[in-house]
Amino acid sequence: MPTQKDPIRVAVLGQGRSGLDIHCRYFKTAPHKYQIVAVADLLEDRRQRAESEMGCDAYADYCDILARGDIDLVVNALPSHLHPQATIDSLNAGHHTICEKPLAWSVAELDTMIAAAREADRLLLPFQQSRNAPHFQKLLQVIDSGVLGRIVQVSISFSGFARRWDWQTVQEYRGGNLLNTGPHPMDQAMRLLDFKEPDQILCAMDRANTCGDAEDYVKILLRTKDKPVIDVEISSCTAFPQPMYTVHGERGGLSGGPAGLAWRYYDPQKAPEQSLIRSPLPGPSYCREELKMIERSWAPNEDEQNAFTYMSNAYYDGVFAALREAAQPEITPQQVRVQIAVIEECHRQNHLSQLPPQGWPKECTT
Repeated sequence: MPTQKDPIRVAVLGQGRSGLDIHCRYFKTAPHKYQIVAVADLLEDRRQRAESEMGCDAYADYCDILARGDIDLVVNALPSHLHPQATIDSLNAGHHTICEKPLAWSVAELDTMIAAAREADRLLLPFQQSRNAPHFQKLLQVIDSGVLGRIVQVSISFSGFARRWDWQTVQEYRGGNLLNTGPHPMDQAMRLLDFKEPDQILCAMDRANTCGDAEDYVKILLRTKDKPVIDVEISSCTAFPQPMYTVHGERGGLSGGPAGLAWRYYDPQKAPEQSLIRSPLPGPSYCREELKMIERSWAPNEDEQNAFTYMSNAYYDGVFAALREAAQPEITPQQVRVQIAVIEECHRQNHLSQLPPQGWPKECTT
């Protein structure tokens, strides 16, 4: 039986960009907490690299890994269309399971995954590390301080200009900007709404620079009672991108992203008193006043400058606490369920295919 001090024994499904460059990359920096026991990948060269560089076992079929009895945690970093079934297989085999984004593409699919976790008495852990981004945490801190007053709108832009031609541009494999990049800003958007399902969802999708049939432009507007309007943009055809965050508040606003944030606001106690004037103003004049704006800024410290490492450390510290110290997971599938409901509605509005891909995996029988 592992103790609180023993490293968590991990199996990683998939050795593509996410499995290798995100998850295994982190695990190799924290051997006192995590030990890579095995990986799975269809490609032989990736399996050989894992055996050579990480000294772990490697399998072509992920079902063979799940049959092992020496695994504490499975990380599902397979291609997107394999996420739900492989995660359910892992849970059914008795393993706590981290699943990469997108966790699912429909509420029904996610509910099946949640039920599997409940039945197996194992943790289903969504990989939504962007919630730990230092710039996003600072944005929340500024908003919560109240200096900007009531927040009217928050705009989130994960946009740039790029062409793409890989499998993540194909609907059949659950590609497209919304399911690929989208879970990062969408998780932040849901956090800003305290994970309340929006009252109104408006979404527009388009294809501009992609070789596949999935979208590479997404615009989403979310309205929720007693919450700010949330504007999310995920575009690959933005040659002049806006700041990652723009906050509109009754007393000021905020702008910025990973490199730093700036915000300005006025002190209502020190502002000139004004009252409504219904009659015409004297002369051809407009409302003018001198509001003294307070300027503040934030820049990441040395640890925060490498956002990838910072987010991974924060996320996996939480996973370690959950598995070794019985702490409550910070990021739950129930929270992500709200995000999936929004994504599903966006797809409905834009008539994207909901058919499963060819070669849809059958559940493991071992």
